[in-house]
Order: sequence, then C-alpha cells, then structure tokens
Amino acid sequence: MFLRSATAYGFSPRIRFDLVLNNLTAHAFTSGKVLLKSDGMPWRPIVHIEDISRAFLAAIEAPIDVVHNEVFNVGITTENYRIREIAQIVEETVPGSCVEYAAGAGPDTRTYRVDCSKISHLLPNFKPQWTAHRGARELYEKYCQYGLLLEDFEGARYQRLAYLQSLIARGAIDGDLRWIVPISRAETSTAQSIRIG
Repeated sequence: MFLRSATAYGFSPRIRFDLVLNNLTAHAFTSGKVLLKSDGMPWRPIVHIEDISRAFLAAIEAPIDVVHNEVFNVGITTENYRIREIAQIVEETVPGSCVEYAAGAGPDTRTYRVDCSKISHLLPNFKPQWTAHRGARELYEKYCQYGLLLEDFEGARYQRLAYLQSLIARGAIDGDLRWIVPISRAETSTAQSIRIG
C-alpha cells in the first residue's frame, strides 16, 4: 500500500515551520502579519498530523486484499484550500493579525488539489477529526503557551531546508547531503530525522 499525505500541519516538539498553516500562524502570532510570499492563489490540500496517524492505523488494520498495491491520498477532500483562504483562516484566529503580501509576492506554479474520497470509501476506520480552522486554533494556543518568538520559527532549528543549508555553509555536508566532517551523535540523529521526514 502507498499512503500519500496532503501537506501536514499541527503542533509537535519538533514542529516544522516550513509548512503553510504552521508558518502562517507562527508569523501572525509573532509579527501580527499573516505574510503571504506568493499571490495566494495556489491550492494546497492540508491534513493534521494526528489524522495522518489515523490513516496509517486504519491502513494497517485493513484487510490485505483492500490495501495491497493500492494508493491512498491521505486527507479530506474538503480540506483543499487556496493559500489565501488559509491566510484568512489564520487572520480570523490570531487576534490583531492581518493578511499582508511580501514584497515581490507573485504567482507560484506549485499548486495542486487532491481527491481523498478513496481512503474514506475503502478504509472506513479512517475518521479524520481536524479542519484548518481547528488546526489554526490549536497552533495559536500552543504558540501562546510556549511564547513563540519570530527568531524561533525563522531559524534553521525548525526548517528543514534552512537546517540543511546551515550544514552546507558550515562544511558539515556536501551538495549531495553527504557528511564531510565528524559530527556529534545528537546532530546525526536530528539530520537523519530531517532527511527522512
């Protein structure tokens, strides 16, 4: 079986801030701006990490003849949004925030909508519970609880690409993402989780 997840969101100890709902909510919380770096027109299917986990459990529990060699889009078909719609949800959720466009924000050709009806039809035990509205509220509450700062989410610690770029800049890995210098065990563990994730 093959499970193809929509763009994830949701809070975790190693949260990724390069995912659209996580990022827009973090920016709104720390700066008051729901900052769009494109014209907001591209589509994104989004799904909470807990619902992704529910899909994996449902697939594991399903009869093998139902899932063997099958591909499932993981998410809810109604959770396809234009990025500007996600921004509006964030604006409604984070008090005092407003949608703004970054300088030079233009079209983004990376756009896609996903039909997730197959997973709900063939895996009836998959019962997703999250929506973008609920997810934005969760993120906002967690950012309040932990006192998120702008430098926390814009740095290399929580953004996979920024972290890899920092390793390349330090000479720790090469352009093929292979280690060049001896590193600490903790850094290896973090890098492996980033590469796999």
